[in-house]
Amino acid sequence: MKRRMNVLFAAFEAVPFMKTGGLGDVAGSLPEALNGAGCDARVIMPNFSGIPQEYRDEMVHLCDFYVPLAWRNLYCGIETLTRRGVTYYFVDNEYYFNRGSAYGYFDDGERIAFFSKAVVEAIQYLPDFPVDILHANDWHTALSPVFLREFYRGIEAYDRIKTVFTVHNLKFQGQMSDYVLSDVLGLAGIPAAADQLRMDKDSIDFMKGALCYSDVLTTVSPTYTEEVQRPFFGEHLDGIFRRRSNVLYGVMNGIDYVEWDPSTDPFLTNHFSKADLSGKAEQKKALQEELGLDVDENIPLVVMIGRLTEQKGLDLVARVIEEMLYKPVQLAVLGTGDAKYEDMLRYYAWKFPGRMSACVTFDNSLSHRMYAGADMLLMPSLFEPCGLSQMIAMRYGTLPVVRETGGLKDSVMPYNKYTGEGTGFSFANYNAHEMLYTVQHATDLFQNDKETWKKLQEQAMSADFSWSKAAKEYVNIYVGLQPDVEPGDPEPVKTEEKPKKAPAKKPAAEKKPAAPKKPAAEKKPAAKKPATKKKSEPKEEK
Repeated sequence: MKRRMNVLFAAFEAVPFMKTGGLGDVAGSLPEALNGAGCDARVIMPNFSGIPQEYRDEMVHLCDFYVPLAWRNLYCGIETLTRRGVTYYFVDNEYYFNRGSAYGYFDDGERIAFFSKAVVEAIQYLPDFPVDILHANDWHTALSPVFLREFYRGIEAYDRIKTVFTVHNLKFQGQMSDYVLSDVLGLAGIPAAADQLRMDKDSIDFMKGALCYSDVLTTVSPTYTEEVQRPFFGEHLDGIFRRRSNVLYGVMNGIDYVEWDPSTDPFLTNHFSKADLSGKAEQKKALQEELGLDVDENIPLVVMIGRLTEQKGLDLVARVIEEMLYKPVQLAVLGTGDAKYEDMLRYYAWKFPGRMSACVTFDNSLSHRMYAGADMLLMPSLFEPCGLSQMIAMRYGTLPVVRETGGLKDSVMPYNKYTGEGTGFSFANYNAHEMLYTVQHATDLFQNDKETWKKLQEQAMSADFSWSKAAKEYVNIYVGLQPDVEPGDPEPVKTEEKPKKAPAKKPAAEKKPAAPKKPAAEKKPAAKKPATKKKSEPKEEK
């Protein structure tokens, strides 16, 4: 049948509603691109109290019901709005989501288990949206494929659903006490589930469950897909990736070409394009003045933008930063992270005034100006599942200097002096002086061969990192799981509109279970018997 493939995209954060990392960018951009590729992709995420009021004012109450979670029966409301043609569903429960931030609480395991169960339970209440694909992301939604298989199979609305699970960062897996298996998840009595969630006799792993139960696994770059099958990168799960390598794919993330556009960026004082790079030189001068650096167009300006952690290669920087700054180069860093790296950068900014700037903060507008005004972006990551900074930098004609790992290796073509090919510079080993020599090689080219440097900038700005490429690859994966559904014609992006309010539909009148209290002005619904199926025997892994 030819119709739009119905994809429910489950994520714990999505731009512009909530963002703590790269997952928010993906969930805020990929569904729109999927819609453009012929799908009907809708996002489901928590209704955090920190969502900006301008979006909360647009939300419309869709339905409410109760979610069974082990011995609990918990209230769940679904709010909805439409933005840029994408429908968003917000899982509402004030006890779990009326918090100051998305993560970092003693009961994160229970909060995330509730969200994963609510995602699956909500499917039967979404009007005119029979889900074909449930696409879960990272450990925050890793339990959804598990719950779907163990509690909902045999129910008409769920039987045809296929699951895709994307690993954005294997470092964070959701490891919990074994106690959670029975008291929170209610899965201790199902041997197949207990076995595939347990890491050892004392702990379970949410992400391990998704890796075992999902129909297809993806990571966010082809190289990272290879890396996670090795012990160093596999974080004790490499054996599962090797065992399921026949359903493991790597799909590169993209960037939002509307937000990251040097010709229209509202945060820039000087705009430019591949055809006219003159504005970039003026932007560099303005950035040097803003950061307190010596204004000199002939000194290459190298920037680092992101979290200040071991993963991002800060150990390499700490080892050779003095050697780097004694050469004709400027270094500017923007980000927050581990205290030892923050203090180290502040010290060298004090020691090398005019040559080094450390902005230990998060400033979105400044990040735009640094991407635009810099000559090089330094990303010497220990590991990097995908990375977005190098793509953004190339979009602005700023050449990346990266270590060949994960998405950095897939997205940056190193400069070849014999053919002139390349979009940046790279080094292979996690070695401080190998990084330093690569920076010095790029510095020599910048200062002594302006024509080649400009050609590399143009090649970098010509690279295609739009979300449409990733969307096409995901659609191919979806079609492989649902071959009887042929995606419809691409749908143009719609203007933002407020969804029409659906008439309230109350659950069937039965005895009302205990549930967290909502504000006094809101009337509670009567409990509806959850559409879960009692198992006669556990199902083994597919």
